[in-house]
Amino acid sequence: MKERFAGLSSHENIYTIPNFLTVTRLIAAPVVGYLILHDQQLWAVGLFAYAGITDLIDGWMARKYNLQTVVGSVIDPMADKALMTVVVICLAIKGALPLWLATLILGRDVALGIAAIYYRYASLPHPKTFMRYWDFSLPSAEVHPTGISKFNTFLQLAVIGSTLTLPVITNAMIPAVLTTAGLTTDALNSGLRVMQYVVTATTLWSGGSYVWRKDVVKILGTDEELKKKQGFRGRAILGLSLASFVVLAGVFAAKERANEDEKIL
Repeated sequence: MKERFAGLSSHENIYTIPNFLTVTRLIAAPVVGYLILHDQQLWAVGLFAYAGITDLIDGWMARKYNLQTVVGSVIDPMADKALMTVVVICLAIKGALPLWLATLILGRDVALGIAAIYYRYASLPHPKTFMRYWDFSLPSAEVHPTGISKFNTFLQLAVIGSTLTLPVITNAMIPAVLTTAGLTTDALNSGLRVMQYVVTATTLWSGGSYVWRKDVVKILGTDEELKKKQGFRGRAILGLSLASFVVLAGVFAAKERANEDEKIL
């Protein structure tokens, strides 16, 4: 009997403070979206700030006290992406974030997701079954995020946070405070617009880096010819997917410009 139990793998402890904080961030995503859609900007900013702070805290605690878990490695980026997606969509619906920029931000992530699906299937050793596809104990490819991609994520969060905070600053703060600081609503809006253009450039750069760099995705295995073919196909899929969203964002940007011209006339 002892030998039978000795052969069983022990379950990891998932009930940790970092995992709890991550779950609260996951829950916070739809709540922030609800608050944005119902014009509760101050509460939305507070909850968004909570998500950002706990993201730093749970990562620090997991590393310092050796509380990393497999579950945590999955739900942590899931919480970040859920918050980003919900807030971008809701801000676009409210007109606070340009539709073309929201399309570009979300489109890059969707394009990467499509490419990831292909890479996983193509590089999975035979037999390629549904169960084996989702069995991540069978590694088939490794992804190494580019430096510009990490920088772009930071800038996207900065733009989203600024877009959320701007109405609170301009509406809730005493106008005299802004005047004393030499700031005006027009100046703040202009600054946010510049940040949007910077995020546009880094998002395109980030998506493109996954297309033209061959070292971002490392396909495991010994068949170098097959790996080369799979890598080319994966980058082609990513490039076509990304290009389609760029074109769509361009259409939305052109419509926005046309509407602005009509208002001026």
